[in-house]
Amino acid sequence: MIDLQPVKGTRDFFPEEMRLRNWLFEVWRSVSVQSGFEEYDTCVLEHEDLYIRKAGDEISKQLFSFEDKSGRRLSLRPEMTPSLARLVLQHNKSLSFPIKWFSMPQCFRYERMTKGRRREHFQWNADIIGQPEMVAEAEILMLLISACESMGLTANEFQVFINDRRILNAILTQINVPVELHSTVLVILDKRDKISAKDLGEMLEDAGLSAKQVGQLNEFLSESDLNELKENLTDTTGIEQLQHLMELMDTAGYSGYLKFDISIVRGLSYYTGAVFEVNSPEKKHRAICGGGRYDSLLSTFGGETVPAVGFGFGDVVVLDVLQELNRFPELQKKLDYTIIPFASEQVGIALKIASELRMKGSVVDCNFSMKKMKKSMRQANESGAAKAILLFPEELSEDKVVIRDLQLHEQKPVKISDLIS
Repeated sequence: MIDLQPVKGTRDFFPEEMRLRNWLFEVWRSVSVQSGFEEYDTCVLEHEDLYIRKAGDEISKQLFSFEDKSGRRLSLRPEMTPSLARLVLQHNKSLSFPIKWFSMPQCFRYERMTKGRRREHFQWNADIIGQPEMVAEAEILMLLISACESMGLTANEFQVFINDRRILNAILTQINVPVELHSTVLVILDKRDKISAKDLGEMLEDAGLSAKQVGQLNEFLSESDLNELKENLTDTTGIEQLQHLMELMDTAGYSGYLKFDISIVRGLSYYTGAVFEVNSPEKKHRAICGGGRYDSLLSTFGGETVPAVGFGFGDVVVLDVLQELNRFPELQKKLDYTIIPFASEQVGIALKIASELRMKGSVVDCNFSMKKMKKSMRQANESGAAKAILLFPEELSEDKVVIRDLQLHEQKPVKISDLIS
């Protein structure tokens, strides 16, 4: 027997679930376009090297990879940013920077499944390429906040937790962690909220830190005030840039949305500046989305260093959050008319009326079940149609049909010529 269940970690979308997915996509697309972003897409298949060349990233271990018939190592894309980098490098000379692009790809990762985590998901990505100033972060964060509000979340239900990789690198430098270990240490620190302090310390020591350095690092990581951290840090570049971003957001009218959180690291090694995650103020669930600045990614693929900032916003977690808060919109099948013939000889005229109405822009379905009146009307009410067009022999002999308003429960005969005109 064939297994009828979807592959483990993947999903089917029945029509009602598809309506919800389409609604979410429309929110993402609408706020992106309103903010001046243009949509793009790339191949779902990429060369495996596009992902495994980033040393230290767990994502390299989560690839759905295979060898094709020509012996090439390929992978289903686990994220969109490397594909975007490839696209920008490919057309670098013809692009006018800065560019603001967004996409809504399906991504695949072979990883352990937990709440909010699947092996496939759809992800809204938005990126600004070629803008070195912090105004790019401000625009990206304003886009995120706008999307959350458009999905029905209030200012009391989500927070942007933000940090800066330059702050973390400055801390590691100050406690004499070699630069070549920084990337590995940051990947470990990204697990800080997921494992015990003891396990974290052991992983850091295994990576090459001394027990003294682990203790010094924990002291820095216990600091929650940006100004106090600034007093104890020699290199304050990251702190000053982050404070500038917060000032920009306050001036733009987004005071209170951002909160400094030194535990925000982001697991991907290519981040170089501000990093952020959106979650509930109490961090009750997985991050709704995350992103940051990644100025060095394009150069790792052989191109010039191009400043870039962006985020990935998955569909799984945010739908869980909206369901928990009872914020799903009312999404019914939208039909202007359902046409109901009651005899086989009426099928042709039903199809003709449907065709004429569709050409006029109406959304029309036909019910060819040929059931009795009571069952047909029940199906009409369940269809979500605004009106039913009933084909009765007596009215048809006069070139008329009966139009029933399914909300008002009123009906009247109408000439077919008047209906389709």
